[in-house]
Amino acid sequence: MPGRKELPSTLERSPASAQRTWIKAHDSAVNEYGEGRRAHQVAYGALKHTHEKVGDHWERKEKGRKGPSDQRSARPRQQGGASGQGVDENASKQHLYGLAKRLDIKGRSRMDRKELLSALRKANRSRTREAR
Repeated sequence: MPGRKELPSTLERSPASAQRTWIKAHDSAVNEYGEGRRAHQVAYGALKHTHEKVGDHWERKEKGRKGPSDQRSARPRQQGGASGQGVDENASKQHLYGLAKRLDIKGRSRMDRKELLSALRKANRSRTREAR
């Protein structure tokens, strides 16, 4: 299982369901495309359908929310499109606000949806850096 050896640190801190999803997709992509960047992109694309990044780890999406979390995940074979960096861009503003509250993002009550998405991406990057 090559995916187990290449598990990113954010997934090492994540639930087993997130790890299994990433590993299964990664190993399948390695068989199809070979080892490398493409295999990792495919694995993250699959992960983003069922999980979202919260701080320095991945968590299952809110109940009833499955599917691509950003433009890039929605069109895996096409180039382009913005990556949500693990933040579910299709989530409700209420859900995004709840995540911002958990991550203690300042000024969240005055943010619109777009600002919440941006602040969550920034907080996730910061927490991941701190955890390494």
